[in-house]
Amino acid sequence: MRYISTRGQAPALGFSDVLIAGLARDGGLYVPETWPTFTPAEIAGFAGKPYEDVAFAVLSRFVGDDIAPGLLMDMIRDAYAGFRHRATTPVSQLAPGHFMLELFHGPTLAFKDVAMQLVARLMDHVLAERGQRATVVAATSGDTGAAAAEAFRDRAAIDLFVLFPHGRVSDVQRRQMTTVAADNVHTIAVDGTFDDAQGIVKSLFNHHAFRDRVGLSGVNSINWARIAAQTVYYFVAAAALGGPFRLLSFSVPTGNFGDVLAGYVAMRMGLPIERLVVATNVNDILWRTLETGVYEVRGVVPTASPSMDIQVSSNFERLLFEVLDRDADRVRALMGSLAQTGSFTLDAKALHRIRDVFDAGRTDEAETERTIAEVCRRSDKVIDPHTAVAVSAAERLMGTGTPMVSLSTAHPAKFPDVVTRATGHHPPLPDFLADLFERPERVTRLPADVADVERFILARTRADMEKA
Repeated sequence: MRYISTRGQAPALGFSDVLIAGLARDGGLYVPETWPTFTPAEIAGFAGKPYEDVAFAVLSRFVGDDIAPGLLMDMIRDAYAGFRHRATTPVSQLAPGHFMLELFHGPTLAFKDVAMQLVARLMDHVLAERGQRATVVAATSGDTGAAAAEAFRDRAAIDLFVLFPHGRVSDVQRRQMTTVAADNVHTIAVDGTFDDAQGIVKSLFNHHAFRDRVGLSGVNSINWARIAAQTVYYFVAAAALGGPFRLLSFSVPTGNFGDVLAGYVAMRMGLPIERLVVATNVNDILWRTLETGVYEVRGVVPTASPSMDIQVSSNFERLLFEVLDRDADRVRALMGSLAQTGSFTLDAKALHRIRDVFDAGRTDEAETERTIAEVCRRSDKVIDPHTAVAVSAAERLMGTGTPMVSLSTAHPAKFPDVVTRATGHHPPLPDFLADLFERPERVTRLPADVADVERFILARTRADMEKA
């Protein structure tokens, strides 16, 4: 299996090289050279199988010959051994024809654990084989940073630097990052938005001398391994609900477009999906794009669903590459327009192709809170605000008779203020996190400046080639 850049000016790489590289050297994102596929019979065979077996079947198609099958299976089993539900990502029912895919049973109570726990083990394995160290950087709007800190803590070959927007994540999200007592984990509170933090990370990757000096790698969903790992639970949910012989739709709370893109990847691999709903809060660039064809960056508004407070959705570039018939020149032109003017316009053919697969729903703050309250009233389930955005969009767009699966991406205890207002009950943290607010924090506040972040990393990374 080989991977190519969406911008067409970086060499094709194998899975292990893409895993370590993160972002392509031309600024593009890696995608498979060809899409691996499953037959309907193979997908039907996933029904009743342990999560680990389905993960191995899906991921081995992306890994190819880079990692021995036995080692890959060992890493998969180890990654999911710590999840607190025997099904790993169970499916429950919200209402007739409406189901919920629970992705919050990992160690940091968010869907990011599903990919991050595995990616950390994969990177550790590849680096150990090569006798190398890496400096991993991640921008986070809340959950990625916590999942990365937990997954990469104490790994001998990796130093992790997590950038998050100061004052724009929940207290639980922040503490899950800043209280990790590991010498190789460093948290940076950036004075700005998530898009500022993400922009710094992209700038670090595009500074090739720095990138090579510190062995820079990334674990945001720009890293293809993240998308590959998230694709698995679409197959698992579909098999549990009668797929591939029963058509399903999925509603996905969306910020950086990675989680819903994983559903698109599952479709390309043969999973029958009728619609993928892009569920956004008031930071609605993707909803506006599907409505108008214009992708235009505006200011970020803080909301009760902070993991979605994003304007520049990096993974949208991977979808553009596909709907533009993999024309890297056109992708580069659109990304150049975005960098220069803050916007680009899709042609009618590309927009039609996106609308063939994707719907979009926008949910404001009041409706988010009402949805949490209503779900609690009618089903006794307590959901977090991101899940509420997905449920709200799903309920507005259901009606074809096709069952809808809303992705529940975080535990309600991560966002206690809005959940308490909506339901009248404070959602408790699980016992293993009960002392979270007593743990000491370690965090450095920096301006949203690339040079300041570079200096901070150089002073702390063990992968600095000039010090070696």
